[in-house]
Amino acid sequence: MQMMSILIIIAGILGLVVVYFAFSYIGLWLQALVSGARVGLFNIIFMRFRKVPSKLIVESKIMAVKAGIDIATDSLESHFLAGGNVSRVIQALIAADKANIDLPFNRAAAIDLAGRDVLEAVQMSVNPKVIETPLVAAMAKDGIQLKAISRVTVRANIDRLVGGAGEETILARVGEGIVTTIGSAVTHKQVLENPDTISKTVLSKGLDAGTAYEILSIDIADVDVGKNIGAELETDRAEADKKIAQAKAEEKRAMAYAQEQEMKARVQEMRAKVVEAEAQVPLAIAEAFRSGNLGIMDYYKMQNISADTRMRDTIATPDQPDEPLK
Repeated sequence: MQMMSILIIIAGILGLVVVYFAFSYIGLWLQALVSGARVGLFNIIFMRFRKVPSKLIVESKIMAVKAGIDIATDSLESHFLAGGNVSRVIQALIAADKANIDLPFNRAAAIDLAGRDVLEAVQMSVNPKVIETPLVAAMAKDGIQLKAISRVTVRANIDRLVGGAGEETILARVGEGIVTTIGSAVTHKQVLENPDTISKTVLSKGLDAGTAYEILSIDIADVDVGKNIGAELETDRAEADKKIAQAKAEEKRAMAYAQEQEMKARVQEMRAKVVEAEAQVPLAIAEAFRSGNLGIMDYYKMQNISADTRMRDTIATPDQPDEPLK
């Protein structure tokens, strides 16, 4: 009795396993078989051991076969194991086939593994994308600043998606072309009157070289007049020259003041020497008296001459008070 129970349990487990295989692997195998995908049953079973989602591979294979694209099951598995998006690659191949775009599976897988959206690239090849550049400011030769916004219509280049530059490079090159065109204009009025000269000049430079896109057209959306940069530069230059002149004038004034102070110091020094010399006169007179070289009458004559000189000076300058006779 106990043996029978064990056999019944084992039979139940085997039945569950069979049902699981029937609904999982056999169901996928039958789905692929009736769809003409031809995926082997053992291959579906072994996908589990290779850690490959069998349902994703079978459904992608069926999708490709129904679109008339023959892709080996091993190629789908290897792309998944490499970290690619199998479903997106199949959708891109179908979209490319419907649009008559030559896109082999290996190239689509390489684009996907490179980190680009291969489906979006195919869609952009059919329906070009419009990229709006940020505001670009440049100055014409007359010193007037112009601000321009352009719209760039690009189409994905399937052959250059791997290794080609992205949208940032396109925007940078277009901005550089706008700056060059405005900067080479003699006056800003020329650019305002013919804004299409910007797009023509930029397109002639072949800015899409080495990028993953093909530039179809460049349209100038808006051109506005900015600041008068030339006048501002001239004003700044005049202000700088003014400050330099003021600094030089201040330097000369300081030098003149220093020279004046030096002259005053020299005059004071000379006056001090005169005072010192005058202080020696009485001593010399006394010495002359003692030595007999100067008589009393000579001294009185000298005093009279000195008094006469002071009187004449007083008459010549009447505003000053008379000095007392010594």
